[in-house]
Amino acid sequence: MSSQAQEQAPVSLYPELDEATLLRFVHSLESGDTAGLSTTRVEEVTRARALLQMRRVRVPGDGGIELAGYLWTHHDGRDRPAIVMPSPWTDLGWLAYAVQGTLFALNGYHVLAYTARGFGQSGGEVEVAGSDDVADGSAALDHLLDQTGGTVTGVGFLGDSYGSGISQLVAAHDDRVQAVAALSTWGDLGEAFYENETRHVASVAALLGAAKNARLSARTRQVFDDVLAGRNIEQTLEWARDRSPYTHRDRLNQRRVPVFFAQAWHETLFPNNQTLKMFNALEGPKRLDYSIGDHSSPEMSGILGLPNRIWQDAHRWMNHHLKGEANGIDKEGELVSQVMWSGTLEASATWHDSTGDPQRLYLTGAGADTGDGALTDKPENGWTRTIGTGADTPATVADSIIKAGYAEMAGNPKPYPTRDISRTAAGVWVGPPLTRTARLRGTPGLQLNYASSNGGSTFVAHLFDVDPDDSAHIITHAPFTRTDGSTGEPEAVRLDLQATGYDVAAGHRLMLVIDTQDPFYADSNGQGTTLTVTSPDGNPSYLDIPLA
Repeated sequence: MSSQAQEQAPVSLYPELDEATLLRFVHSLESGDTAGLSTTRVEEVTRARALLQMRRVRVPGDGGIELAGYLWTHHDGRDRPAIVMPSPWTDLGWLAYAVQGTLFALNGYHVLAYTARGFGQSGGEVEVAGSDDVADGSAALDHLLDQTGGTVTGVGFLGDSYGSGISQLVAAHDDRVQAVAALSTWGDLGEAFYENETRHVASVAALLGAAKNARLSARTRQVFDDVLAGRNIEQTLEWARDRSPYTHRDRLNQRRVPVFFAQAWHETLFPNNQTLKMFNALEGPKRLDYSIGDHSSPEMSGILGLPNRIWQDAHRWMNHHLKGEANGIDKEGELVSQVMWSGTLEASATWHDSTGDPQRLYLTGAGADTGDGALTDKPENGWTRTIGTGADTPATVADSIIKAGYAEMAGNPKPYPTRDISRTAAGVWVGPPLTRTARLRGTPGLQLNYASSNGGSTFVAHLFDVDPDDSAHIITHAPFTRTDGSTGEPEAVRLDLQATGYDVAAGHRLMLVIDTQDPFYADSNGQGTTLTVTSPDGNPSYLDIPLA
C-alpha cells in the first residue's frame, strides 16, 4: 500500500467540522454582519467587536517562512495572559479555532491561532511536529507578545490533535509556556504508529488522506510510505522519538508545567495507552478527561461553539493556571472519566486510584457444543486451539477510522454479530453470564501462549460485551506482531489491551476473540499459515480484567 494510492481518496479527520459555519463567524467578526448566526454567536460577535482588535496576520515562522494566523488582542493597557493555538491536521488551519479563540479573548486573553507549516495558507512543509514546528511555536509566541499592549502575565499553549502534540513539545522547549491543554493528543508517536510492533496502516493512511492538499516534506512522505510498506522501522522509530512528548517529559517535569489532556476511549488515530503513558510520567499538575467517542469527536461540538465539557474544562484549566482563578479544577482529581455506556462521569484522585483490581480469567479448551473456549477462574492446561490466518472476521476495531466514534457518542455503538465470527479464522473464549454489573476500570492484560507456522505472525485480541441475544459491543482491543519468531516454536506473549472505563451489565458475558486480520493493522502472517494457541502446565494463558 503506497501513500500515492492513499492520497487518491482524501478523508477528513473532522467529518462534522462545518467550515461554512466557521467562515460565517469570522466574516461576522470582521464585518459586523451577523446574518445567519445564532443568538449566542451574535452576542459574542457584538462583544468582541466592542472590546477586541481582531485581524488575520502573517506570522514570521522559523527559517523565514510565514504562517497564516488570526490574532485577538486587547489594547486597554491592562496586564493579561496569552494563549497560542497551533492548528489541527487540516487545511482549515487556524479557522478551526475561530469560535474558541474568540471565547478565550472575551475572557481576557490575548490569543493567536495559527496554521501549522505546510498546511493551508502557511509556508514551509509538513514536518509532523519536528524541530521546525517547535521553533514555529516559539516564533508565534514572539509575534503575539510583540502585538500586545501591557504586560503578558502568563502563557498557555492549546491545541487539538496535531496542534496538541506541537503544544506539548513547545512547552517542553520554551520556558515561557506555563500551561498546556492537549486535546486528542499523542505521547509516544512511535508507539502510536507501531503498537506492539504492529503497523497502524489505517491511521497512517488517514493522515495521508487528510493531508492531500498539504505540502509534505520529503522526509515526512518517506516515513509514511515506510510505515505502509513495512520497511525502515528503526529509522522511523528514531524519527518519531524526538516528535514524542514522552521523550521530553523531563523538561516538562523540571518546571512542573500543568498539562491537561482529553482523550477518547476508542481513539483509533492515537490509541490511548501511549497518551496514558505520557500522562502518568508527568509530575506537575495534570488532568485527563476520558470520553466516549474517537479522535477529536468529543470536543467537536465545542469547536463549533456549542456547550462542551472538554472545552469548558480546557478553559477552566487555563483560567486556574494562568489567571489564578479558584474554580475547583485542581480539587476534582487528576482523572475524570465518562463511563461507557451510561455516560456517567467519575472523578479519581489519580489514574491508579481509578483502576480496578485484576481478576484473572483463564482460557480453556473448546467445548463440544459451540467449539468456543471458556473464561474461568481456574486454569485448564494441555489444550490447543488452531486458528487459520489470512481471513478477516466481523471482529474488527471499528467500521471506519474516527467516524465510528460519532455513532458511539450518539448512543449507537457498532453491534457485532458474534455468531458470524468464523471459528476457523478466530479463537473465541466466552465467560458465563454475569450475576452483577462488572465495572471495568483500567488496562486489561492478556497472556497468550501460541506458536506460528510462520516466522512472522500477527493477531488482534478483541474484548467484547455480549448481550443475552449474542449481539456484542467492543470494550477494547490490542494488536500484536512478531516479525522474527521461530517457526513452530511456542512463546508466551504478555500485552496490555487499550485502557477502558466500561460497565458490563448483569446477564451479559465477556468474550475474547483472537483473530489474525483487521483492516486497521498490517498483517505479518504468511499466506496459508496457522497460529496455535496453547496453555501449558505452569504457564497458562489468561486474561486479567481490572474490576473496580
